[in-house]
Amino acid sequence: MSEMKAADVSVSNKDPKEDEHDWAAAKAFFDKLGSKKRPRPPKPQNAVTIAVSSRTLFNMVKERQFYEDEGMEKYVAYQQEHENEPLMPGAAFPFVKAIMTVNARLRELYPDSEELFDIVLMTNNHAQVGVRLINSINHYDLTIERFCMTGGKSPIGYLKAYLTNLYLSKDSEKVHEAIEEGIAAATMFNIEKEIQLCDNQLRVAFDGDAVLFSDESEQIVKEHGLDSFFEHEKTFENKPLAQGPLKCFLEALGKLQRKFYAKNERMDCPIRTYLVTARSAASSGARALKTLRSWGLEIDEALFLAGAPKGPLLEKIRPHIFFDDQMFHIEGAQQLGTIAAHVPYGIGQKYKKGKLKEENPTKK
Repeated sequence: MSEMKAADVSVSNKDPKEDEHDWAAAKAFFDKLGSKKRPRPPKPQNAVTIAVSSRTLFNMVKERQFYEDEGMEKYVAYQQEHENEPLMPGAAFPFVKAIMTVNARLRELYPDSEELFDIVLMTNNHAQVGVRLINSINHYDLTIERFCMTGGKSPIGYLKAYLTNLYLSKDSEKVHEAIEEGIAAATMFNIEKEIQLCDNQLRVAFDGDAVLFSDESEQIVKEHGLDSFFEHEKTFENKPLAQGPLKCFLEALGKLQRKFYAKNERMDCPIRTYLVTARSAASSGARALKTLRSWGLEIDEALFLAGAPKGPLLEKIRPHIFFDDQMFHIEGAQQLGTIAAHVPYGIGQKYKKGKLKEENPTKK
């Protein structure tokens, strides 16, 4: 999160001059590489950092099953035996490729700028599995230079150290833990139906309540019904909603978008954002838009569906990722080919298709 980055840097015990010296050495190393050199990774303090797990970047269903059936030692041996076989792309792969397209455009406009996306592979895999991951990354020509391989331990404690703006994983417990730590995070799932995505523009779609915004208004809906919700939103139309877990990621996207606007590239910007919300425009849309305005944030397209299914609209948008807190919206989007990520936050986690979930009777 952008505010968090500033805080973490300020409390660092490292001498800033020493840090600059280290970074200058790393820069020199990349500059000395051959004519086919990889782009130099940006300084973490300036970058928009996306941490992805190995199982979101690559499809490792078969490997995961082997691990569960055979255990760690045989799993590591299996990965070593197959380390020259590239892993297949996973759910986050198109998102990462689109990010690289944005970086290429930014480098054209700002050759010396450090304000870029940076991808970190964040995995609890054993370090020896890293060779296959590196080979797969090189096979697909992905620019991922920073790894965190924790050998079976949870990587969540490292997210702040890596100055993470967004964490994507297939492990819902780790995602929930990251959100509790104040880091934007979402759970990704296997792609059910592949569709053609835009290859020259990163498209990111967000739900509103409990994603960009807090779950304040959603609590009213769940506990008191729609009539109370509409009355509440009209009464507090001019009071901004509190921020939700993905607000800071939208903010980070906006920072990069403005770099294109500054070069008169608004109409050809390679980042496009969407608000796709179940709110209705006339009765509750104004507060959502005014909240974004109060934050100084723009959204490129706002779609108010008044409770209609989101899947058909998302099928037209074809985002590289869609964030929502409600699993039934995630499932509906996936059925039509949308890459969806679940944000486990807010009162909606207690409900299923609008009804309060029954507590497990075996749990006290």
